[in-house]
Amino acid sequence: MIAVAVVGAETPGNIGTIARAMKNFGLSELYLVDPPELDPEGEAYGFAGSAREDVLPNATETTLAELVEQFHTVGTTATTNEDARKHVRYPFKTPEELAASLPAVETDTCLVFGRERVGLTNAELAQLDEVVSIPASADYPVLNLGQAATVLLYELRELTVAETQHPETVERADEREIEGLHEQFETLLTAVNHPEEKRGKTARLFRRLIGRAHPTPRETRTLRGVFRRASEFASPPDE
Repeated sequence: MIAVAVVGAETPGNIGTIARAMKNFGLSELYLVDPPELDPEGEAYGFAGSAREDVLPNATETTLAELVEQFHTVGTTATTNEDARKHVRYPFKTPEELAASLPAVETDTCLVFGRERVGLTNAELAQLDEVVSIPASADYPVLNLGQAATVLLYELRELTVAETQHPETVERADEREIEGLHEQFETLLTAVNHPEEKRGKTARLFRRLIGRAHPTPRETRTLRGVFRRASEFASPPDE
């Protein structure tokens, strides 16, 4: 199980945004350390979307010490160190690297996000098990608290979302339909009087294009219909 904790948030709207991102990516356990007042009529609930119904009202107020005792903790930071001698913020993982490593962790994990202005302090990060940082422009690497949480939760989606609205595979038209499309295209080349010496090359280019595209049955039928209609309206000059 992956939980989320927000430490010392100043803006209720950011907590609402994080709750919404959690709902988007299949998480429900939200912990708050020193939170601001969350008015059910205020911006936290206004920004939470459907998460106002379950994630946000069920959030648990706690302390960092309790989180450290209960979870494998992952702190987030924009400021990192490349020098191993400064190990509070080093080594660190990218969200992608964290997604790859978390399945090996046998205990529940909590992603810990810090304050809007200063993030998590060195003292707080020193208590946590891992540090993750989102790669961004060196000119301005600091993301908004809600943005950072959304990016990280998106990268972990394969661990938290059983299925999405996006199919894993696209149904490709069968070879008989594909070959029919190629025949229809060659008929069109003849109908529009495409130079005879170029028809073979053009047909091969079209075959390569369709080979990369993997058209669906509907796409194939639609293209065949267009080519057929175009061929009917086009007549070679010698006819």
